[in-house]
Amino acid sequence: MAAGYATTLRNAQLDAITAAIGSAGKLALYDGTRPATGGAATTKLAEFTLGTPFAAAAASATLSPTLPPDTTGIAAGTATWGRITTSGGTFLIDLGVGAEITLNTPVVSIGSTCSVTSFSIARGNA
Repeated sequence: MAAGYATTLRNAQLDAITAAIGSAGKLALYDGTRPATGGAATTKLAEFTLGTPFAAAAASATLSPTLPPDTTGIAAGTATWGRITTSGGTFLIDLGVGAEITLNTPVVSIGSTCSVTSFSIARGNA
């Protein structure tokens, strides 16, 4: 059986994500199949600058990031996954569109407005 963690510990683990992202991290949206964690990315469709701080303290083993300001599409495609990096581009997290990230529309075109409408990261027990 897998380990089970207290909610306070899971919250602390999530708060470490906020600390690692730091100020003005980035969320890039990509099309295609998500690669192995941290692997070579597919076509970048749009990029958001994340809030500072990234999120308020985690509660109930869920991190609810501040929604980033809208951005503009830089390529055409359907967003299927996203990658969070530090402002300097260091890889931190790969996430699913429709799972952790919800968009105004996953279909992106050059010059279109892209919005994150909800965003959460949960740390459950296995």
